[in-house]
Amino acid sequence: MAAWDYVALDASGREQRGVLEGDSARQVRQTLRERALLPVSVEPVRESAKRSFEWLGSRISSSDVALLTRQLATLVRAALPLEEALLAVSQQSEKPAVQRIVAAVRARVVEGESLAEALRGFPRVFPEIFRATIAAGEQSGKLDTVLERLADYTESRDQLRQRVLGALLYPIVLTVMCIAVISGLLSFVVPKVVTVFESGNAELPMLTQMLIVTSDALRIAGPWILLALTVGTVLFLRWVRAPAARHRVDGWLLRLPLAGRLIRGFNSARFTRTLSILTGSAVPVLEALRIAAGVISNLPMREAVAAAAERVREGAPIGRSLAASRLFPPMTVHLISSGETSGRLEDMLSRAADNQERELDGMLTGLVGLLGPLLIVGMGLIVLVIVFAMLMPIFEMNTLVR
Repeated sequence: MAAWDYVALDASGREQRGVLEGDSARQVRQTLRERALLPVSVEPVRESAKRSFEWLGSRISSSDVALLTRQLATLVRAALPLEEALLAVSQQSEKPAVQRIVAAVRARVVEGESLAEALRGFPRVFPEIFRATIAAGEQSGKLDTVLERLADYTESRDQLRQRVLGALLYPIVLTVMCIAVISGLLSFVVPKVVTVFESGNAELPMLTQMLIVTSDALRIAGPWILLALTVGTVLFLRWVRAPAARHRVDGWLLRLPLAGRLIRGFNSARFTRTLSILTGSAVPVLEALRIAAGVISNLPMREAVAAAAERVREGAPIGRSLAASRLFPPMTVHLISSGETSGRLEDMLSRAADNQERELDGMLTGLVGLLGPLLIVGMGLIVLVIVFAMLMPIFEMNTLVR
C-alpha cells in the first residue's frame, strides 16, 4: 500500500491537504469522497515531495527531526516492522511537512530500499551523518540503538547552538539599543537644545561646539553612512562566499584572542560529538572522519581534519594527527589519544565533547557578564558627555550674570 498526497475541498470550499494510504489513486479519491471531501489532485507522495523539496526542507527544524527519530527508535525497539513504524510516525506528527517526508521515506522502503537509501532523497533534512550511521545500524542489526543515539545527538547539537545564540543575544541587543539611544540623542534632542545657545553672541565651549558638529554630521551624513554600511556588508558577504576569501577570514578569526577560543571550542565540540556517534555506530574511521569534518564551519579546522584523515590512512593515530595542526584544544587531543590507547575511543570522544561544551558555556557566561556592564557603562559615559556639553553654556551664562 503506497502513500498518496492529496488536495481536496471540504463542504465550505476550503482547501484541505494531507497524506492517505491506498493501493491506487482511485481508492484514495473514493476514501476522500466518503469523508465528504471533493478530491482536486491525488498523486504519489514521492513525486510531490520531490517537487516541494525546497519548501519542505525549510519548514522542518532540527527539533522535528530529533522527535521523529526518537519516535522511530521507540517503535523499532518494540519490534514493530519498519514500514509500520514509519506509518505510525507519519500519523502521529501534526506538521504536514513532516508527514510528507516520512510518508515519502516509507514509500521508498516499501519499494525495497533500505532506510538509509530512502533518507538519501532528502539530504537537507537528513544529513550524511544520519545516512551513514543508519546504514551501519542496519548492517549490524542495532537500528534502534543507532536511532536513539542520533536523537540524542540532534538534541545536544541543537541545545549547544541555542546556548551560543542565547548567550550572544543579550550583548547584541544591548549594543543595538545603545547605538539607537545615542544616535537619537545626537540627531533629535541635541539640535533642539543647542539652538537656544546659538541665538546668542557668546562663544560656546569647545565641548559644546564638538557636540554640535557631531550632531550636524550625523543628521546630514547619517543616511549615507547607513547606506554605505549596508552596501559594504552585502559586498563583504558576497566576497566571503569564495573559498579563498572565506579561508582567509576564518583563519583571521582563529587568531583573535577571545573569538578564536570560542570558535575552536564550538567546532571541536561538534566534531568530537559527531565522531563519537559515528565510531560508536561501527562506521569506519576514515569515513567517520570525513563525515565529522563536514560539521565544522571553520575552513582551516575542516582542512586540518582532512589532513589528519590522510595521516590516519597511512597508519598514524587520530590524536597525533589532529595535534599536528595545533588548531584543536590540547585537552581534546589528549582525550582522543587516551581513548585510542585504552580502546575506549567512543567514550573519550564523548567526554571531550562534554569538556568543550562546559568550557564554552563558561566562556560565554563570563563574556556576557563582562560585556553587559561594559556596554552600560560606556553608554552612560557617552550620555554624560552629551548632557555635560549641553549644560556647560548654561553654567557659563550663570557665571556671567553673577
